[in-house]
Amino acid sequence: MTTVRYHQGHLDVGDNHHMYYECSGNPQGIPVLMLHGGPGAGLSPDYTDFFPLDAFHVIGFEQRGCGRSTPHLSLTNNTTQHLLADIRRLREHLGINKWLLFGGSWGSTLALLAALEEPDTISGLILRGIFLARQQDFDWFLTPQGGAAQVYPDLYPTYIEGCPEATSVEDILQYYRSQFADLTSEQAQLAAIKWYNWEESIARVYPGPGYPTTLPAHPTVMSLAVLEWHYIAQQCFIPENDILNRAGALAHLPGIIIHGRCDTICKPENATALHERWPLSQLHLIDGAGHSSSEPAIKQALKNAVQHFRTLSQNTL
Repeated sequence: MTTVRYHQGHLDVGDNHHMYYECSGNPQGIPVLMLHGGPGAGLSPDYTDFFPLDAFHVIGFEQRGCGRSTPHLSLTNNTTQHLLADIRRLREHLGINKWLLFGGSWGSTLALLAALEEPDTISGLILRGIFLARQQDFDWFLTPQGGAAQVYPDLYPTYIEGCPEATSVEDILQYYRSQFADLTSEQAQLAAIKWYNWEESIARVYPGPGYPTTLPAHPTVMSLAVLEWHYIAQQCFIPENDILNRAGALAHLPGIIIHGRCDTICKPENATALHERWPLSQLHLIDGAGHSSSEPAIKQALKNAVQHFRTLSQNTL
């Protein structure tokens, strides 16, 4: 019998971290792993809405330091390599041989890295808002010369308010490092709200409601800001151009790339650069849409991609 959510729990992944995960839909259906963004965003309450739950076995987990995973906001043993190991451990724990990866923004980065690490365990990828974790991607999102600040010049000054110099990514990250020195302080909470407000304000062509931004700071506001800062300060723990340099290893995997043409968090060129190096991928640039999966045209494109893989699976039975 198909259920909506039939299992949830915490998996001990070592290093004093316990990863929250949950399984929904049909246990005999097509396995699909949801990789949330951020880092630090956690699972959105409606993430299973993209899938017909009679046909899919949907697995969601919350990455180290955020959501219901513990310890919250921990930066210790919290790197991209740790997250990739957690993905592998979760797959083995659930006894899944192959699964479809579904990820947006930072989730697309993790999905690509997981596919490059263990391509034989992947049946396909659905990716939205491609983030390649290159220096130019950090510049685009964070600096006054970047695309985001050029499109939103009225909102950007609040993001860097109090920063004595803000000409480079390094300047901005150093400022936020000082603000996040004590994560229990009001200073850290106010800085997290500034970081979160910048991202949330530019995520959609037409702004939508986000988390409250009053003190005390919402846990997701804190985790999104602090973990994004932590990862970007370390170039997301991967070499420059790592994904594009290795993209040839994806050649045999089917994938659908969905990217808003008006995305100001992750520039659309990311999607075209990836598509050019991945022969079996389909590219869909969505007119009039930005970064968020909640935008109607993005949401519909993702649902269409899910249906494509459902049909593909039925045709190979």
